[in-house]
Amino acid sequence: MAITTGAFAELSSQGQKAASYLENLLNEKKIEVPMLPEVASRVLALSNDPDSDAAQLAKLIQGDQALAAHVMRIANSAAYTPNASMVSLQQAIARLGMGVISEISLVASLNSKMFNAPNFEDRISEIWAHALCTALWGKEVARTSKRNVEASFLCGLLHSIGRPVVLQSISDYAHDMQLQISNEEALVLEQLYHIAFGVVVVEKWGMPIIVQESVRSYQHYADAQGSVEQAMVINAAAKLSSVMLTSLESDYSEVLSDTVFADLNLYEDDIETLKLKEEAVISGLEAMRV
Repeated sequence: MAITTGAFAELSSQGQKAASYLENLLNEKKIEVPMLPEVASRVLALSNDPDSDAAQLAKLIQGDQALAAHVMRIANSAAYTPNASMVSLQQAIARLGMGVISEISLVASLNSKMFNAPNFEDRISEIWAHALCTALWGKEVARTSKRNVEASFLCGLLHSIGRPVVLQSISDYAHDMQLQISNEEALVLEQLYHIAFGVVVVEKWGMPIIVQESVRSYQHYADAQGSVEQAMVINAAAKLSSVMLTSLESDYSEVLSDTVFADLNLYEDDIETLKLKEEAVISGLEAMRV
């Protein structure tokens, strides 16, 4: 994936060196992909196995005390259980369902702490907050447009996974070569390369094809080879997330006029329904953030 001559020329000499390094990582297939936590891999396997049951999921989560405590804290938050307190994983799974508990477990095991990128910690936290928000908005958009709700959470959660990997690669390179890459240029490189890096990550993690396609095509869903509707859902969810996270008083009027909502066949009543979901998304985000 060669970046455009114009984009390359706008970088400083050190930024250009970093861009060439990222290009070489892609071409030589040497991107250092973080390990997918074993518990996340097993949760995904269970959630995709039609023969799995609540007892298996509870046993898996209970095998990691820190994870179990984290899952129970989120499950008992106002976002999920406003009027009751659950005391066991079995009770939480029975009340919230395996799908929701699997989502909570994935968020608890996949987080910004997976990445080690000195000088970019704050940006990675922002990226992760946006990813969580997109996962939550993705479910709302999918539900309103009658698309795949369960797949939308995972697709939203991982749609920007390439961004922290790009930043970690830049951080490692700058340290090894004793370069100073400004935050502004790092953001430019992040934007240029996060799709290509993200595709490599989800492929190496063995994520479902629908997730891989969302990562590859969510920005330009018309170009998707398959799963076009899923890419549309994530495109819309990412835009809603950006509005919610970047303005004190969220004004969705402009973003909701975006063509993606028309492409999802969402009409005025549907749009009004989506606007009312902000509080639920905020509540879910606050519960899930580590």
